[in-house]
Amino acid sequence: MAELRPSGAPGPTAPPAPGPTAPPAFASLFPPGLHAIYGECRRLYPDQPNPLQVTAIVKYWLGGPDPLDYVSMYRNVGSPSANIPEHWHYISFGLSDLYGDNRVHEFTGTDGPSGFGFELTFRLKRETGESAPPTWPAELMQGLARYVFQSENTFCSGDHVSWHSPLDNSESRIQHMLLTEDPQMQPVQTPFGVVTFLQIVGVCTEELHAAQQWNGQGILELLRTVPVAGGPWLITDMRRGETIFEIDPHLQQERVDKGIETDGSNLSGVSAKCAWDDLSRPPEDDEDSRSICVAAQPRRLSGKDTEQIRETLRRGLEINSKPVLPPINPQRQNGLTHDRAPSRKDSLESDSSTAIIPHELIRTRQLESVHLKFNQESGALIPLCLRGRLLHGRHFTYKSITGDMAITFVSTGVEGAFATEEHPYAAHGPWLQILLTEEFVEKMLEDLEDLTSPEEFKLPKEYSWPEKKLKVSILPDVVFDSPLH
Repeated sequence: MAELRPSGAPGPTAPPAPGPTAPPAFASLFPPGLHAIYGECRRLYPDQPNPLQVTAIVKYWLGGPDPLDYVSMYRNVGSPSANIPEHWHYISFGLSDLYGDNRVHEFTGTDGPSGFGFELTFRLKRETGESAPPTWPAELMQGLARYVFQSENTFCSGDHVSWHSPLDNSESRIQHMLLTEDPQMQPVQTPFGVVTFLQIVGVCTEELHAAQQWNGQGILELLRTVPVAGGPWLITDMRRGETIFEIDPHLQQERVDKGIETDGSNLSGVSAKCAWDDLSRPPEDDEDSRSICVAAQPRRLSGKDTEQIRETLRRGLEINSKPVLPPINPQRQNGLTHDRAPSRKDSLESDSSTAIIPHELIRTRQLESVHLKFNQESGALIPLCLRGRLLHGRHFTYKSITGDMAITFVSTGVEGAFATEEHPYAAHGPWLQILLTEEFVEKMLEDLEDLTSPEEFKLPKEYSWPEKKLKVSILPDVVFDSPLH
């Protein structure tokens, strides 16, 4: 729960916001990390020393639900001559270390990132006659912050977030987000490390899909070239009724399609509703099942497996310069696997991810025949996985959101995989790898062509390649919501 007040008004836990020239005695009482970020805000808005501010009534470090202590809201006059309209500028406080006393973030020194290393910003076009900024963006930012705190996955420029709902709960077509560097906010060196500023950019579903199929940075650049869709500063207009591809149809074919063909996709993994079955094992062999559960006790990923897959999913929108499955890395990963609203935990580091079966006792098994199961939204990404990733010598991972299970597709150019051309289906615990040759990928793309228009077929839908002993089913969501999944 939050309250709205001017930042200069006394709050329950924070003193008024000082400027860069605050008296030393006063500044010493003011949280140093917060003071440093306010200094950057005052640099941009010297005429707005006390902006309206949404603040958490019960701070996160006192047991409250909202990780962001404050969201400040400024009025930016823009620049009409540069196609930058007047807008509201929202800036968060809390993803970085504001206090330096370990109440929220562990202090790791001044040279690295402060807290998670970034704060969020958002630019919302000001409507005619609007005298005060809407407060819904503050709750949107709190939602993203909750995801980061729960998963310990951080955002990077070019990342996308599937929200599947109008950002302001209206009827708007702006239902998803991309993230980029804020065009005005400069990185800040605080006593607790460096803070950068990542701006949320609202996009339509078609633009999100283009970012998934190609890359987020490419779509951001296209949005910058269309004034009504964001312009140079990528200002979100919730009343925008057309996608950039409807505004300029040439953008799809001349930029996006050509980019996909040349570059492939930067999306290396998604959280999804998915499952897999080993069809080569007798049904009575429940003891060694790697489907979803073993009797009532599900098999869990070991800590090393968890880190291996998390690294595979790391920075899903970053181009892989080398087609190599990453090594095991015990450190916290920077990146976000996101193909849905970030309202639940995406990290593989769940409460149940500790090993029930010791890592050294889980052997890698070669499977003769497998059955893959996806919901409609996840299945629609299979052509992207094949065309945008495997045909470019890369890999793609589906991580189940309903259990500690993952499916990784790899091409013959990927090193470090335990699936091979001789044994293309291999499982290590609940992690399945499938190696597909280029010839088989081309065949699958032909057979799966209707997945690009999922509204044209009814569920369930099944595809089968008997000669490869592979079956893929597209199933209703309710199947994955059952206790067995």
